[in-house]
Amino acid sequence: MKQDKHVFDNVLQLIGKTPLIKLNKMTKGFEGDFFAKVEAFNPGHSSKDRIALHIIEEAERQGILSPGDTIIETTSGNTGFSIAMVSIIKGYECILAVSSKSSADKIDMLKSMGAQVYVCPANVSADDPRSYYQVAKRLHNEIKGSIYINQYFNQLNIDAHYNSTGPEIWNQTEGEITHLIACSGTGGTISGISKYLKEQNPNVKVIGVDAFGSVLKKYHETREFDEKEIYPYRIEGLGKNLIPTATDFDLIDKFIKVTDEESAHTAREISRSEGLFVGYTSGAAMQALKQLNEEGEFKKGDNVVVIFPDHGSRYMSKVYSDKWMGEQGFFDSKTEVAESIQYIK
Repeated sequence: MKQDKHVFDNVLQLIGKTPLIKLNKMTKGFEGDFFAKVEAFNPGHSSKDRIALHIIEEAERQGILSPGDTIIETTSGNTGFSIAMVSIIKGYECILAVSSKSSADKIDMLKSMGAQVYVCPANVSADDPRSYYQVAKRLHNEIKGSIYINQYFNQLNIDAHYNSTGPEIWNQTEGEITHLIACSGTGGTISGISKYLKEQNPNVKVIGVDAFGSVLKKYHETREFDEKEIYPYRIEGLGKNLIPTATDFDLIDKFIKVTDEESAHTAREISRSEGLFVGYTSGAAMQALKQLNEEGEFKKGDNVVVIFPDHGSRYMSKVYSDKWMGEQGFFDSKTEVAESIQYIK
């Protein structure tokens, strides 16, 4: 068959070039215009497709990865899915150390993609031998012919977004972006995009979103790691109990913290108002935007881009489950659950 530009050799060619979609209902009455960079349009349904492909292909270029080798990674779910997808196409084995905080949906998806999954306790210190960081390191040392992606401390994490997501946003806004709002976990997304945007216009304001229970915001403000900041929280892929070198704090203007509960409700609100079925961290990013608006951050003429990192299908057992929301105490008299399913007998 004669191929044209609409036919792709494999799924990896669909990574990137995600749409920028105007937010209308949720930002009604706000000063400025607001746009979501919807990373769920990647084939692996998250922004992590970008770093998985970039890091693996760079390892191939350097000759440290050969067909049949094993790729090992620490992940809250999305990076693991992306690595598993790339591994299938390129012929690698895939082993993933996953936090127990990851949704059952994510873990099942990783297994479905042929990955070997180790589920590690979430609420232990980073240097605990049971933590997913230490488990991944141990497996790498034990398995001959393996590489450890180590996204939290890998400069290529930043480079992937500097080379792709940043230029896409700049071009899609025709250089008129004034603010970037992005969740910070490994920090690669926000750092890479910020690096590119600030090279084009140093006045672009970059705002990181952090979770209560994470050390990132205080570290940004004081450059001190404060263990007292650390306590369990529910949002996946956001915040950290260590300081990732994949976060360039000098490229971020400020951080804002969001709660588990408000972020969960905001994720559901995005789906019901904008028709975008997005994940928990997207709710966190949008919640930050709402809080910033209340603080008077935006003015007429501003063009604000918020990163929606992944798809809502990965949170069916969490934020989109009324049962889970109720178990977390996220429903009260002000947030009653409307019964939308009726069974005909």
